Amino acid sequence: MTEVRTSFLRRHRWLQWAALSVVLVLITLAGIAAFLLHRAEPFVRASIVEAIQQHFHARVELDSFHMSLKDGLKAEGGGLRIWPPAQVAGVNVPARIEPDLPLISLAEFRFQAPLHFERGKPFHISTVELKGLDIHLPPRSHFIHGASPAPGSKPSAFAPGIEIDTIECADTRMVLDTDKPGKIPLEIPISHLTLTHVSSGGAMDFVADLTNPRPHGAVHTNGSFGPWNVADPGESPVSGQYTFDHADLSDFKGIAGILSSTGNFEGTLRALTADGQTTTPDFRLTDFGQPLPLTTTFHARIDGTNGDTFLDPVDATLGHSHFTARGQVARIEPGQPASETSSDSSAQAPNNSAPQVPVPLGEGKDIDLNINIDRARIEDFLRLTSRSGPPTLTGNVTTRARLHIPHGHESVEKRMTLKGSFVLDQAVFTSEKIQDDLRQLSLRGQGRPKEVKTTDPNSIQSTMTSNFQLANGTITLPDLTYTVPGAKIRVSGTYGLDGGALNFVGTAAMDATVSQMLGGWLGALAKPADRFFKKDGAGTEIPFHVSGTRDNTSFGIDFNLLKKNFSRQSSQPSAPQPAPSSSSPSNSDAGPER
Repeated sequence: MTEVRTSFLRRHRWLQWAALSVVLVLITLAGIAAFLLHRAEPFVRASIVEAIQQHFHARVELDSFHMSLKDGLKAEGGGLRIWPPAQVAGVNVPARIEPDLPLISLAEFRFQAPLHFERGKPFHISTVELKGLDIHLPPRSHFIHGASPAPGSKPSAFAPGIEIDTIECADTRMVLDTDKPGKIPLEIPISHLTLTHVSSGGAMDFVADLTNPRPHGAVHTNGSFGPWNVADPGESPVSGQYTFDHADLSDFKGIAGILSSTGNFEGTLRALTADGQTTTPDFRLTDFGQPLPLTTTFHARIDGTNGDTFLDPVDATLGHSHFTARGQVARIEPGQPASETSSDSSAQAPNNSAPQVPVPLGEGKDIDLNINIDRARIEDFLRLTSRSGPPTLTGNVTTRARLHIPHGHESVEKRMTLKGSFVLDQAVFTSEKIQDDLRQLSLRGQGRPKEVKTTDPNSIQSTMTSNFQLANGTITLPDLTYTVPGAKIRVSGTYGLDGGALNFVGTAAMDATVSQMLGGWLGALAKPADRFFKKDGAGTEIPFHVSGTRDNTSFGIDFNLLKKNFSRQSSQPSAPQPAPSSSSPSNSDAGPER
């Protein structure tokens, strides 16, 4: 067999030379093609730069560009920079503005395309891979809007005549600059971005994954972007949905819990509106520890030039308590007074505005909200601020207040100020001893000491009203009024959240006189003293003070003030005592009651 094959090759030696010639021709053609491609690369690169310049009306630089014919046309390059547009239809850029940073920077790109091209149809590319995409949008003031664009003209997305199925972007960053004093640019790092259905003059779909820095959590979003507005890229439309999972609120000192959120958004890169919901099943204050479920729904406006968020409103439920909030969360520049960040807030602040707080070094957020608690239970808020055990008080509470939390490194309760007023109604203490004391106070204050033993303590409900201010971890109550049937207690002072330090002074005014409160023969003996305790229409008024801590409370009568009242009353002539009516409590013939 070997001899036959050798004989065939000797007789047809020309076939060997023909095959060798074909191989040599192919190698030569490949070399010529590679040489031509290499020689053509500068011309193709120049054509690409010129096309992008004409499309974006801007300066364009491209550091490198290479082509090959392996499996079709392959191209790759790097160092692409596109500056903001200089002159566009309807938009002029001031001559004095010379941006230092390009609008678009791209570290690397590569794509593969077929060799055939049909005239009159867009050039089709299956996949484009980008790495190190950096988009830096200048502020709106960079563009001076003049005459309107020509009728029928459209903003375009990418170079005309190209259709791309998919653009895969790794290590993407978008920066929206601002010219507002005291504001810092908004930076959005995107770990992975996929764009699909990319064509000239049209919108494109996107899917993006990023990590939110504070609170730390994963964000997934998808939607539609474009068409790209060449005249002002910041006005390019965008819409979509998002999910925000496993956000750790302990990144903010003083609070804790794992938050998740879903919602949708629409608008432009500079101005977005968002509607969504958040769920935090274990919201708590870290210095106390009892968690409560917190859910919210919100409508927000987001200023993309600086990241400020305007909330209007937030509808929240903490435990069984409902409240709404309106205001803003502002990003601030190091060293800026926090109060300046709230100047653009659409929410009307009350007259008792929070004090200005200097902002420490470091970027942060300034929170300024008006809060309306309309349907709430005091026990929810007491659980949130109690380390253990059941709440000491139950009842309905309503509050209107302004909350201000400046940026800082201390815990939230140390930084925040809360100023407003509250009403606590149908209040009942969970402590049997306190509730029993209130029964005594109420019934004796009404002059009904005989009913003390037969009355259910839990039937005695009280009411509290006061203005208040929380600042530097201390609650100040300037005019607390505590009312039970038969008695009204007025108190002013402070309470420290950390340690529970108490410092209050006040007066207890009862409807009944001292003799009516004691009843029986003790009441008869005390009757001459009634006039010394009467004051401002009250049957009995006793000044007192409260000090110590919530775990070790000291209560005492202010005898100095009481002595002054005695002196004042003794200097006045005694008024004739009216005869007791049948409806008036009279216990002169009864024994003493406790």
